[in-house]
Parts: sequence; C-alpha cells; structure tokens
Amino acid sequence: MVLETGRSIAEVARDLGIHDGTLGNCVNAWRRAHPEPDQASTPVERAHVKELEDEIRRLRMENEFLKKAGAFFARTQP
Repeated sequence: MVLETGRSIAEVARDLGIHDGTLGNCVNAWRRAHPEPDQASTPVERAHVKELEDEIRRLRMENEFLKKAGAFFARTQP
C-alpha cells in the first residue's frame, strides 16, 4: 500500500493497526530486494518513448548511410 499509493508508512501502519517501524522494515526490505521501483508509465509517456525510439532508429540508419557514402566517395577521389 505504501509503494502503490504513495502514502506514508506511518499513515498505512495506522490504517492496518501495526507498528510503523515494522511496516518500515518490510518496505525497506522490499526496496532493497527490488532496487528499481516499478513505476507505471502513463499512455502519454509510453507514446513519447516510442517516438524517441523510432527517431533513434531512423537516425542510426541515416548515420550508417552517411558513413558508407563517405567511405564510397573517399575511395573514388583521385
């Protein structure tokens, strides 16, 4: 509940009727076991990431083409 809702440990512990130190230990243990928090992204963020990935793919292809064109023209120059 702490991780999913963003509520404080003390607040959730009060609601559950347990000591906040106990809940804090559990939350800290979970965070150590899972170093990257599971953050849900919004549809807007996912769309933006997809656009950026598409642009990266396109730029890499253009870069490869320019490298090959440069190598070709370097060979054909006297």
